[in-house]
Amino acid sequence: MRAVQFARTGSPEVLELVEVETPVPAAGQVLIRHEAIGINFIDTYHRSGLYPVKLPTTPGGEAAGVVEAVGEGVTRFKAGDRVAYSGGFGGYAEANVVAADRVVRVPDGVDAHTAAASLLKGMTVEAFIRRCYPVQAGQTVLVHAAAGGVGQIMVQWLKAIGAEVIATVGSDAKAARARELGADHVILYREQDVAAEVRGITGGKGVPVAYDSVGKDTFEGTLGSLARRGWFVAFGNASGPAPAVDPIRLMRGGSLVFTRPTLFDFIATTEELDASAAALFEMIGSGQVKIEIGQTFPLADARRAHEALEARETVGASLLIP
Repeated sequence: MRAVQFARTGSPEVLELVEVETPVPAAGQVLIRHEAIGINFIDTYHRSGLYPVKLPTTPGGEAAGVVEAVGEGVTRFKAGDRVAYSGGFGGYAEANVVAADRVVRVPDGVDAHTAAASLLKGMTVEAFIRRCYPVQAGQTVLVHAAAGGVGQIMVQWLKAIGAEVIATVGSDAKAARARELGADHVILYREQDVAAEVRGITGGKGVPVAYDSVGKDTFEGTLGSLARRGWFVAFGNASGPAPAVDPIRLMRGGSLVFTRPTLFDFIATTEELDASAAALFEMIGSGQVKIEIGQTFPLADARRAHEALEARETVGASLLIP
């Protein structure tokens, strides 16, 4: 089968299309024939070396498709089941073996492309706005990169909860998209002072929680946007890693809380995984969250996909198609 691998870390040029043996599921595993593969920023962190991995590596931890075979002892799925998974490696390939207890069933009415485009991003949103910091109706929330894959889902889900959303984006076109998604206020973070704009919108109070996946470029603006006892939820490094956090700054800023969560601590058990995925698919099925697949790339063009993602040329979710 075909797969994309990198034998050394670096820029997108290190990604290579290779021929490898189709894996055989071991006990407790399922073999999934991919129909669509999710592309996420964490893939670029692995490729660049920001998050060290064992080499050579087939990146990608998100895909959807059909179970082709099951290993010994697997009763959770059978051949022919429509499934998706999020986590691990090996996704940038025509097929992958995954532990059966880390795979979720894709319900009728959700196609493979939507599942692959939404599972990692959507469960991230579910975990962070429902369990990391449980947002309540009527609260005002700051969401960075609101036109990105996670951002689009987050804006829609927050509006479904009844929150007021302040969105930041990097261009006029993305600002228009954020408004279409329901954002109440939109800030161009490259051109405007985010903290000043947020203070103006909130009557000087700031927001109780801010979700920041951008990192270095938005760090100061996020800190300056928080209300007393506000939460800074940092979960990405799109512009580069954020600087170290001085605990004294958190105290002086109003007893602020800084957290750097990862989704996998919120879906550590199979029960948590199933519940998070079910909540996401319910939101999609109800129409309250619509998944925009902004661009697709053939598996052989994974290098170009990473270039587009890192240049912030993408809107919504991106997929590789085997």
